[in-house]
Amino acid sequence: MKRAMDGLQAPDAQLDTRLGSRLAALRAERGWSLGELAERSGISRSTLSRAERAEISPTASMLNRLCNVYGRTMSQLLSEVESEPALLVRAAEQPVWEDRSAGFVRRSVSPPHAGLRAELVEGRLAEGADIAYDRPPVPGLEQHVWVLEGALDVTVQDVEHRLGAGDCLRMRVWGPTRFRCAGPVAVRYALAVVLP
Repeated sequence: MKRAMDGLQAPDAQLDTRLGSRLAALRAERGWSLGELAERSGISRSTLSRAERAEISPTASMLNRLCNVYGRTMSQLLSEVESEPALLVRAAEQPVWEDRSAGFVRRSVSPPHAGLRAELVEGRLAEGADIAYDRPPVPGLEQHVWVLEGALDVTVQDVEHRLGAGDCLRMRVWGPTRFRCAGPVAVRYALAVVLP
């Protein structure tokens, strides 16, 4: 079995295909052209088209923008491409998504369910990884970042917070945020996300 970044499972090979189909369906449900979605999201038409056809794997930043447009968290969107919601998800079955270009691996720890307000995610950033989100997927989203291993710089509302192992930052997200691996080794953290 292929592994991604220090022990996390490699992403499901079919996830990008299912995700692309779901993104296309969400756009079609709203009756938007690729051009309209490009204007709303700030992502080029060609990139959106390639993502919907699963020719490319969306980056974390791109998914964040699309979640903002569609009013979903990333976990909600990813749960919509899973086959069936469950009450219990074993570690080996938890969906893993990877943005290889950014050095980011995201594991959806919580059993997926669109009707729940809270979710738990495990994130890993490779040494030197730096991810900036220009907006939250849902304005006013509450997040708790708990560093499990390594060091993480989190910037929210233009204030940078340096977190070490065991530190936890609570924030309500209204604008841009940034997550950066602050140490010489990868950082692993838990992220609790609560819808407003």
